[in-house]
Amino acid sequence: MSIERWEIDSSRSRIHFAVRHLVFSKTRGRFSRWSGTVMVPDGDFGRATVGVVIDASSIDTGVVRRDDHLRSADYLDVNRYRNITFTARRVVVEPDGGLRVVGALTIRNVTHEVVLDVKSTGRAGEPQGLDRARFSGTAAIDRRDFGFTGNPALDMGGLVIGERIDAEIEVEPVRQPAVRAA
Repeated sequence: MSIERWEIDSSRSRIHFAVRHLVFSKTRGRFSRWSGTVMVPDGDFGRATVGVVIDASSIDTGVVRRDDHLRSADYLDVNRYRNITFTARRVVVEPDGGLRVVGALTIRNVTHEVVLDVKSTGRAGEPQGLDRARFSGTAAIDRRDFGFTGNPALDMGGLVIGERIDAEIEVEPVRQPAVRAA
């Protein structure tokens, strides 16, 4: 068995999220600094393992005051917990060819299982000899699982901040050259 190492090209990949705000609108954001590796046995992404490390301080919603609050001890507590990690535990190939990537998401030293529904959006070689694959995925995360529980109720009903965080990813891993043992 051969294991291919694929590095996620974060310059061509995205981790975005959205959460309901004041019942009817959504706050959207992203993480701008992160890295990931996909280990692929015998070229079969259906058997891959995935590891991603996100710099929690790189959260960006486009509003400095909100981003500072999200970095505080009320939410991500980046002074104590610098990284968010995701480690795939298993990949399930769906009948439609999609992948369910089941893994451990750790935020603030709290780990919960998360399922990413992933679709391959292509694979191609490039003139420079690089082999790239492209995947899109979504996951729903309950923010309360990670201790983000403060949330006042609104007089009109509902919560200021929704409990569900919708994550969307677009990743482009690049196959790394095989290293031969000396």
